[in-house]
Amino acid sequence: MQLAWLTPQWPAPTAVCALSTLRAGGVSGAPYDALNLGDHVGDLPAAVAENRRRLRGAAELPAEPAWLAQVHGTRVADLDIEGGAGAPADGALTRQPGRICAILTADCLPLLFAAASGEAVAAAHAGWRGLAGGVIEATVRSLAVAPSSLLVWLGPAIGPRHFEIGSEVRDELLRGDPGADAAFELNARGRFMADLYALARRRLARLGIERIYGGGECTYAQPDRYFSHRRDGRTGRQASMIWLKAAANR
Repeated sequence: MQLAWLTPQWPAPTAVCALSTLRAGGVSGAPYDALNLGDHVGDLPAAVAENRRRLRGAAELPAEPAWLAQVHGTRVADLDIEGGAGAPADGALTRQPGRICAILTADCLPLLFAAASGEAVAAAHAGWRGLAGGVIEATVRSLAVAPSSLLVWLGPAIGPRHFEIGSEVRDELLRGDPGADAAFELNARGRFMADLYALARRRLARLGIERIYGGGECTYAQPDRYFSHRRDGRTGRQASMIWLKAAANR
């Protein structure tokens, strides 16, 4: 199948480019089939390298994305200072054209940030640990852009019908957002179904961010489109990425 991706539907400045990959079009074999972009999940290194090469060519990326070593934390790498590739971080930002912020996921929520002025972009990786720890807040602080001038796109993540958590995880998430009770639904097993999208939107709104787009995709429910760790265990990773065009290409 042909390599394909989602293009965020949001009114970002013309200087901003962004995409979120689907799983078709790569060379990886099962259970990573086919466009696995994660080099930390047990797939053949040569297959991951070829998948990344194919994506770069098909999407006409200006450079190799800065692939982070994601650790479910809150550190944000400034690609303009440290490069970012291989950095232990769960967020990345840049103000320079041609540097690509990239997040790998297989159920966690990827967030893409763009300044309305087109001066800066960022990406963040938010599973429940990242949300509870404050990765969204850390990314906004690191951007140093007025929250009211930010646009945010919520990429594909596990949906509320499939994201089951225990009371201890719910407590961690509520500790940083006590009013988020409506984002959890008690199920018949005495556990909770959690809505990552709702939790992220609440945190963004509390920061003063009003222009929030995307959300609603479910990685678990669409095996033909997305990798899902909760569904499959051993599996690949899709990528959500954002960058600024060079001035001549705007």
